[in-house]
Amino acid sequence: MQLSAVTVVKPEATNFILGQTHFIKSVEDIHEALVGAVPGIKFGIAFCEASGKRLVRCSGNDESLVEMASENAQKVAAGHSFFVFLGDGFFPVNVLNALKMVPEVCRIFCATANPVEVLVAQTDQGRGIVGVIDGFTPLGVEGAEDVQWRKDLLRTIGYKL
Repeated sequence: MQLSAVTVVKPEATNFILGQTHFIKSVEDIHEALVGAVPGIKFGIAFCEASGKRLVRCSGNDESLVEMASENAQKVAAGHSFFVFLGDGFFPVNVLNALKMVPEVCRIFCATANPVEVLVAQTDQGRGIVGVIDGFTPLGVEGAEDVQWRKDLLRTIGYKL
């Protein structure tokens, strides 16, 4: 078995979700879940089919995001993995519950705009995702000033009252 780290390639501020699912129907169901969760959402989806023709199946309503999802899915190349790339101004927090409710979705590895490395194991059979490195190592523990900053930020952007 070989382990490798595959860097997700995307613009710095672009949010994406990486997950695992189990059925070709997932592409359409994920598409429908995203459209139903947030009116006007822009996104691209790519799904790595693990049997049959073993193609990267794609969908979405923004061609550049579909292409970004497809390119990253091809690089990771792990069976039944999927990428969802979100357009500017759209965030994972607004669609994660809808995605988790898709019956075929097994797990979410990450949902972030951070730099990400996908840890991939490869055997004679194929490739699988072991985990992800999402962002960077913490530099310390927050103090009282940091707690206040966090609370103020969440209220400023409307996530807390």
